Amino acid sequence: MSLPRFFLENQVLAAETEAVFPLRLAADDAKHAKVLRLAAGEHIAVIDGASDYFECEIIGISDGLPLVSIARHEEAPAEGPQVVLLQGLAKGDKMETVIRHATEVGVAAFVPLTCRRSVVKLDGKKAAAKTERWWAIAKSAAMQSGQARIPEVSEPATVGEACARLDGATAVLVCWEEAPGSASLREAIQGALAATRTPAADARIAVVVGPEGGLAEEEVRALLASNPRARLVTLGPSILRTETAGIVAPALALYELGAMGNGPERAEIERVEEDAGTVLPAPSPAAEGFVAMFPSAEIADA
Repeated sequence: MSLPRFFLENQVLAAETEAVFPLRLAADDAKHAKVLRLAAGEHIAVIDGASDYFECEIIGISDGLPLVSIARHEEAPAEGPQVVLLQGLAKGDKMETVIRHATEVGVAAFVPLTCRRSVVKLDGKKAAAKTERWWAIAKSAAMQSGQARIPEVSEPATVGEACARLDGATAVLVCWEEAPGSASLREAIQGALAATRTPAADARIAVVVGPEGGLAEEEVRALLASNPRARLVTLGPSILRTETAGIVAPALALYELGAMGNGPERAEIERVEEDAGTVLPAPSPAAEGFVAMFPSAEIADA
């Protein structure tokens, strides 16, 4: 079971001089710690203000803050591929849904896009307030899902402003419902990696998803002109809602880059299974209903 995770804004644990010290949590994180009913002897994961990783033991609670000692200093995980989602502004709580679940998937940063067909229009004050809210959601999702970092969330940008930031990306994947069926996301990523001689682990991929109603044609043209490795991609024959595409597209990109369980170890297992022949275990009672859905499927004897 993974440990509860907390991010510290300013406190650097390596600078603490006492064996037992309070964690200076933000007010919402202190409330979250209280909800978890953390007790003496329990362990938590802490990423401090210097982005350093620690496992800490709860010693007690003082003034609403956990008193902890450092159990061990953890190695920082390898950074891995970075996927940035440029998400067209959507109505209601759809943006919150995308940011929450795409953070769980592993998206590194979000750029909310003000598009021609965006129903939502945000002025300066509203944009700042929304951005703060979205960042809080990203932080909560990062804590819940055990992410190494809190994703960056920029203030809403126009398509033109976004295009000016994309020239350094390894690839720009423009998800468009009018893309041809041959516009493969996998081929776009692999082509960009080959063209730039970039290892998948070092890739920086921008994924663009339009709002309700999709991207306008002139916006697509501008995005494709923003980077020599910008490509149209399709997510299949189904027309996905913007909040669905905003989760599915970056997840597919991360998978193709070796994340989400598609790393070298898994690839080696698949290769060995292909060489030796896969032996499927007998279905458990819980799986019988699933097997019954496919009466024509046969499991070969080992």
